[in-house]
Amino acid sequence: MTTEQQQRHRQRQQRLKQKVDQAVQAATEEKGLLLVITGNGKGKSTSGFGTVARAVGHGLTAAVVQFIKGSWECGERNLLQQHGVEFAVMATGFTWDTQDKAADIAAAEQVWQQAEAYLADPTIDLVLLDELTYMLSYHYLELARIEQALATRPKHQHVIITGRACHRRLIDIADTVSEVQNIKHAFDNGIKAQQGIDW
Repeated sequence: MTTEQQQRHRQRQQRLKQKVDQAVQAATEEKGLLLVITGNGKGKSTSGFGTVARAVGHGLTAAVVQFIKGSWECGERNLLQQHGVEFAVMATGFTWDTQDKAADIAAAEQVWQQAEAYLADPTIDLVLLDELTYMLSYHYLELARIEQALATRPKHQHVIITGRACHRRLIDIADTVSEVQNIKHAFDNGIKAQQGIDW
C-alpha cells in the first residue's frame, strides 16, 4: 500500500469514526427494548437464546416462554436453567402433531398466563417469547392481550419475540426488527435435524 493509499484510508476511517461517535453521543435514552426476530430462515430462536445467554452473562435475570415446542429435550433449557433462567413451555409440539385445535388453544392460554406473570414482574430483566408469532397466526391468542402485556411491562424490561410471519402491529411497536432469510436448509436436502445444532 502506498503512502497516498494509506492516507486516503486513514481519512475514510476518521470520517467513519466521527459519524459513529456522533451517533453514540445522540443515543441517550435508556428503556426496555422490544425486539422481533422473524422471517423464514433458520436461527430466530437461536438468536433469541443467544441474547438470553448474553444477558445472563452480564448478570441480568431472564425468563423464557416457549410456544409450539414439544416435550423433547432442549439444549438451551438444559444450559440456561442451571443459571437461574425460568422456563414456561407449551409442550404440545407442532400443530400437525396434535391435530387438536381446542387442546392447543387451551395449552396456549395456560402458558400465556405464565408469560403475563413474567411480563409483569419487575425482577425479570429479559423475557423471550419464543415462537409467539404462531399463536397469532393460528388465532390461539388475542393480539390486543399481547399488546397490553407488552405496553404495561416494567419500563426496564426487554422482550424478544421470535417466529415466522410476525404480525405487523408487533413489528410497528418493536424497537428492533430483524428478518432471517432462508437461502438454503439442510433438511430440504434430506438431512435430518442434528442434536446440538438444530435443537
